[in-house]
Order: sequence, then structure tokens, then C-alpha cells
Amino acid sequence: MTVILEAEGVSKIYGKGENSILAVDDVSLSVRRNEMLLIMGPSGSGKTTLLSIMGCILHPTSGEVRIEGKAVTGLHEDALPDIRKQYFGFVFQAFNLFPSLRAVENVELVLRLKKTDKTGIRAEALELLKKVGLGKRSHFYPADMSGGEKQRVAFARALAGDPPIIMADEPTANLDSRTGQDVLKLLRDMSEESHKGIVIVSHDPKAEALAHRVVFLEDGRIRS
Repeated sequence: MTVILEAEGVSKIYGKGENSILAVDDVSLSVRRNEMLLIMGPSGSGKTTLLSIMGCILHPTSGEVRIEGKAVTGLHEDALPDIRKQYFGFVFQAFNLFPSLRAVENVELVLRLKKTDKTGIRAEALELLKKVGLGKRSHFYPADMSGGEKQRVAFARALAGDPPIIMADEPTANLDSRTGQDVLKLLRDMSEESHKGIVIVSHDPKAEALAHRVVFLEDGRIRS
């Protein structure tokens, strides 16, 4: 499988001097297409910080991030939104849906941000919702949807623009056990059927059984 995303020798320090905190400590990690990679570890181990660095949301203090073999760490801050738009889809535990917009409109919003050609956006948004099993719920507002349905809308939104990498931070945290299992299976299917690299941060033990590969982070370092 082709490596799509790499972190090499990545560290992140918050603060300075005696009050500084080493959140991520010299981590090297790669993500391949067709792979669901799970990052596990206790609270405060640096999982979300590492996900944010690899997703080009945070700059590392040291080390390098590469996408398709090209370094992105040294790029100017102004260049990072375009990198994220081209390569990444993000899923967060809080769903982050706009309550005043229907499901299809939430997906359309991301498509309008990512695509220069605006024709056919409604049809594309409907197709994405159908792909995640919400074809018949596309015109519902978030308030009228279950937690699992809202997370599926978030997945459809992450797939908008067909990014090669999906980053998911605790995607099952606000879901019941059965719904969480369904969401994890959906993520695995995305990796295998859509040839994407998927990185999940999760405490959910069910994720460990479904992931293609698991790494454990402790005190900011990968535990061997």
C-alpha cells in the first residue's frame, strides 16, 4: 500500500521555560492508502495534538510532516488552508453541524468551499449522504436526527471533495455502543473501498478490533 501521510521525528512543546509541556515527543508514523490507522492512549498522552499536527492544523515544534512524499511543515501559514482543503477531511466528536441547515445543506457548504465548479453540488451532496446511508434523511435538520445520523452527516461532509485522507478525533465518543460500532465499520469501509488513508484517535476498544493497524501513545511517545 502507498504511503500517503508521514510524520518524522515530530515533537510539540506548549509554553516556554519551566511551564513548558512536551505534548508529543519525537514521533515517527506513516499512514497508507486503504488503511485505517488507530491511535490509542490515555487522556493527555498527546493523541489529539499528534492528529492536529499530521492534519496540518498545528505546526510541530520540530520534525517534519510529508504528504505524498512532499514536506509541508515548512510552508507558510497562509498555504495550510489549501493543503487541508485538498488533502484532508475532518471528523470531530462534537459533529460541528450547522443547526439551521438541513443535512444536505451541511454537506453542500463544504463542497462550495472546496470546489471551484459549483454546478451539480446538490446532486453530489445527496450522493455523499446516500453513500453513508442517509439518502432518505437528507432533508432533516440536525435537531431531528440521532447522534449516529449526525455523525454520518459529518462523515459525508468529510468526504466532500474526495480527499485522500480522513482524520477522525474520537468519532464514537458521543454515541451508544451499537451506533459506535456501525460508525467504525463505516470508517473501515471508507478506507478499503475509497482507497483512503484514515487516522482515528479513540479510547473505544471496539476500534482496536476493526483497525488495520494500532499504535499506542503514552506521554507523547509511541509505546513499543
